Order: sequence, then C-alpha cells, then structure tokens
Amino acid sequence: MDKAVNTNKRPPYGIIAVLMVGAFIAMLNNTLLNIALPSIMKDLDVGASTVQWMTTGYMLVNGILVPATAFLIQKYSVRRLFLTAMILFTLGTLLAGFAYVFPLLLAGRMIQASGSAILMPLLMNVMLTSFPVEKRGTAMGVFGLVLMFAPAIGPTLSGWLIQHYDWRMLFHFVSPIAILVVLIGFFLLKDKKDKVKIRLDILSLILSSIGFGGILYGFSSAGDKGWDSPEVYGSLAVGVISLISFIFRQLNQNSPMLNFRIYKYPMFALSSAISMIVTMAMFSGMILTPIYVQTIRGISPLDAGLMMLPGAIVMAIMMPITGRLFDKFGGRVLAIIGLTITAVTSYYFSKLSLDTTYTQLIILYSVRMFGMSMVNMPITTNGLNQLPSRFYPHGTAMNNTMSQVSGAIGTALLVTVMTNRTKTHATELAASAMKHLTGQPTAAALAEMKQHIAMKAMLEGINDAFLVTVGISIVALVLSFFIKRAKQAEDPSVGSRSEQHQVVNKLAEN
Repeated sequence: MDKAVNTNKRPPYGIIAVLMVGAFIAMLNNTLLNIALPSIMKDLDVGASTVQWMTTGYMLVNGILVPATAFLIQKYSVRRLFLTAMILFTLGTLLAGFAYVFPLLLAGRMIQASGSAILMPLLMNVMLTSFPVEKRGTAMGVFGLVLMFAPAIGPTLSGWLIQHYDWRMLFHFVSPIAILVVLIGFFLLKDKKDKVKIRLDILSLILSSIGFGGILYGFSSAGDKGWDSPEVYGSLAVGVISLISFIFRQLNQNSPMLNFRIYKYPMFALSSAISMIVTMAMFSGMILTPIYVQTIRGISPLDAGLMMLPGAIVMAIMMPITGRLFDKFGGRVLAIIGLTITAVTSYYFSKLSLDTTYTQLIILYSVRMFGMSMVNMPITTNGLNQLPSRFYPHGTAMNNTMSQVSGAIGTALLVTVMTNRTKTHATELAASAMKHLTGQPTAAALAEMKQHIAMKAMLEGINDAFLVTVGISIVALVLSFFIKRAKQAEDPSVGSRSEQHQVVNKLAEN
C-alpha cells in the first residue's frame, strides 16, 4: 500500500478529502445529466433507446476499465492515479460541453467514464485500509453523506440550469470545478509508491473488455433492434464466451488481474449479488421518473429536479445514521427493512397515472430513497469486511465492476421493457379507439387522439418497467435473510491471525 495509507496511524484525512472531492464531482455530473435526458432527446432528435446510451455507455466504459483498477491500485501511487483519472474526466467534460451531435456527446461521456472508473475503487480502497473493521460502518456512512450530497443538489441544479440555459451548461458548469480539483490534487497529494513487480495481463484485459462490453452492448441494443436481432444475441454470445474465458484465466493465475477467488467468501458473494440487484432497481427510478415527469406530465426540468430533491436529502442524511446502525446491529436487519420499502414503493410507482399529483410523486420517491439508503452501503461494507486485507483492491474493483455492469444491464433492460411495452400498448389502444370511433373525425381530432394514445402507451410502458423492478427487489429481499455479520477471514496464504497482522503492517510500511 502507499506510505500515506497506514492502518496503524491516524487515517490520511487529507488524501481522503481530496479523493472525495474528485468522486463528488464525478457523481454530481451523473446526477445532473439524468434530468437533462428529455431535453437532450428533443434537442438532438434521438429516442429513449438511443439517449439511454448516455447512461449505459458511461457504465460500459466503467465496466470495461474497473477490472483493471485492482492492478492499477497495487502498481501506482494514489497521486498518480487520481491525477490521471481527473484529467481524463475533465477532458471528457470539455468535449461533451461543446458537442452538437449525439455521437460527439457520447464520446465525451465515455472519456469522462474512463476517469471516473478509477476514482471510486481508489477511494474505497483507501477507506478500507485506513479504518479498522469496527469503525468502517461509521466511516463509510460519513463517506456516503458527502457523496450523497451530489444527488441531493444535482437534479435541482440541473433543472434550474436547463430552464435558464440549455443542457450543455451542465458540462460548462462542471468543467472549471474539475480543473480546480486537478490543481488541488497536483499540489496537495504527495504520497509515493515503491516500485512493485507486477505486470498487466494484456490477454486478460482484452477478454474482460470483450466480455463485459459484449454483454452490455447486447442488452443496450435490445431496445432499438429487438431481442431477435443477430447483433443483439451475437453480442451477448460473444460477451458470455469471452467472460467465461476471462474468469477461467483468472482462476488459473497466481496474480490475476481480477481475483474471482474472493467469491469463495460467502458474505462477500452474497453482498455482491444483492448489490447488483439493488443497483438494477435503483436505476429504474433515476431513468424512468424524469421521462414520466417531463415527457408525459409536462413538468418543467426545475420542478422535476425539485421533486427528486427531498429523496436525495433523505438518503444523504441517512448515510451516517445507517453507518452507525450497521456498526451496532449489522447489515441484515437494515437490508430487510430497506428492501421491503423499496419493493412496496416500486409497486406504487407501477401504478402511475396521468393524474398522479406532484405531492404524491415527491412522497413516493422520497420513501423509496429512504429504503435504498438502508441497503447498499451496509451490505457492501459487510461483504468487504470478510475479505483478508490483501484482497481489498480486488474486492473494491469487483464490487465496482459488478455495480456498473448491473446498472447498465438494469437500465438497458428497463428501457427495453418500457420501449417494447409502449409499442404493444400503442397498438392495443389504437385498435380500441378505432373500434369505438363513430363518424368521420377531423384532422385535429385525429391528431389529438394520436397524441393521447402515445402518452397513454408510454405511461403504461413505464408502469410495466416499474413492475419488473418490484420482482427484482423481491429477489434481493429474499437473499437479504441470509446475511450474517461478517468477520475478517484468515488469509490461507499467510496462516495465523498474528502473521496476518504482520503482513498488514508490512504492506502499510511499503
């Protein structure tokens, strides 16, 4: 580990603070963009299945690059990785801010992603190596509070900027802040890293890129091209074969790029599965709600952002509270309560209508975020707590990889469900309308009827997508009953607990 990160000394709060600022900017940019998706659809003349690439494309790059972060964290210093990540993020932000066609905008987002892919695993690894197991819940809670401030202000700030300017201002707003963070990191981060004899396995990187990339591309393309498209099932097949090859290669290496052996620790494996499912459910609200609010209800971007503000504030406030509760009671009770709330609120979201009030939406969204605040951080921390210290980089990299992959798959899946069900409902509604049509309607009446059918069909498509998240949430809820408080496992390559402490101390000294 870096000299600055020593479990026997005072935690490196300076390094953690700088890393948190960088991660905060990356997360703020993401939450700013969700509200902007309907405006981008209209301005650049693209559909929902295309604009969702702003989210899935970002996650695609993250899913490809995050597996390499375990190698990068072991190989390079915190300073070097942070500066590289923030420079890439800044360049992507500048490019996206001046994009006037969708491909250029998407390219900017993907360059942003190449930077942010490094930031979160880097920060998580520093947090894990800086605090003992018994204090990690509280530390992660404070960490969550800082990061959740981004979703708290993001939607409202985004709505205000879009209402008074246009969506490009979202990137112009972030650019100078990102440049400032690069300068702060350059002057404040001073940690050094001794040379480590470790090489990146190029074949593993290629296999993981094709594997994760093929699966994500297949799911993301299904909304546009349909599940029976050769491009879709061909991508999925190539992705699955490459991913299986990648996993077998990692299992047969002494120093794997991404160590899949960590899944032999049951609490880590369980927490990873639940986190993936919850992430899929979470993105339903983040993507579908702005489309419903702005496209169907005609609510302004600012009011749409304000609608999501209380929920984000609730989640931010709950983070340190949840951390303390986790240290006291463990993750099982929190996960069961949180996932029950998530499943129930998702069900009510599947009953949206053209008359659902603004107040109802605020309450429903806020309660849903309250439920989710009790799930992700506790179960993730509980899973990582079971790993031996030397597996922390692999654990954080694996969690972030699976989070990006599941988020992208969840987004693509739910948008596909929405798109396909919208088409089905539109056909059914049109047939029903024609059956009850009497006389010869005017052109204006026909146009009004078509518009009403389109809105009603999209509404039902969104409701169907939310109904899928109910099933997803219930699966996670069932799994949460098997959670147990994790204790750090002994490292079989080291031996006794005392020997493990010697290894940790040696790592810290390096």
